[in-house]
Amino acid sequence: MQVELRIQRYDPERDSKPHMEAYSVESAPMDRVLDLLHKVKYDQDGTLTFRRSCAHGVCGSDAMLINGRNRLACTIRVDQLGGRRITVAPLPGLPIVKDLVVDMEGFFEKYRSVQPFLVADTAPPGRERRQSPEARARYDDTTKCILCAACTSSCPSFWAQPAYVGPAAIVNAHRFVFDSRDEGADERLELLADKDGVWRCRTIFNCTDACPRGIHITQAILEVSRAIVEREA
Repeated sequence: MQVELRIQRYDPERDSKPHMEAYSVESAPMDRVLDLLHKVKYDQDGTLTFRRSCAHGVCGSDAMLINGRNRLACTIRVDQLGGRRITVAPLPGLPIVKDLVVDMEGFFEKYRSVQPFLVADTAPPGRERRQSPEARARYDDTTKCILCAACTSSCPSFWAQPAYVGPAAIVNAHRFVFDSRDEGADERLELLADKDGVWRCRTIFNCTDACPRGIHITQAILEVSRAIVEREA
């Protein structure tokens, strides 16, 4: 079947602002949006620019706004979109570099700011820092983050205040705050107690809806908020 693929285009060397361009693409129902983008780039317009890598929903590279919702182009199929017109645009709230590519440096800077790594100053045991299955299960959900930025760029609080650390950073802080082997929770919680930390969340649940890995992001943010309150009590 023929699908009309409407893509937001923007070349900073030629365009004063983003604009939409339409392409007619032959598609099978099980084709993914990424497949359609490849067909446009390979067969119709080689200047089309977008990110992709693994094409299996693991790397998070091809997150974009598809029919008004943040999704991974490699995991959403044509038949799931329920029509023959598909609109694709870059992730909202992030600077556009070209076409569907956004500048992720600010996003990763916020991610790095929460110390997303194990902090353990005590001498390691002879083999490994062991942990019970129950302790591991405490933060299992937030280990699934692939840093695609779909959650942060879907957040109205982030759109209104780009200084907000954002859902993805809080999710990755959660993963270590509740790790029984970690010794850096207090410092992370201190960082997230800032006005641009967890308190910017308005529990709108856009982030949870946008997450391609099904992480309960709003719940994780509330758990971090509760840990801050309990720490200060």
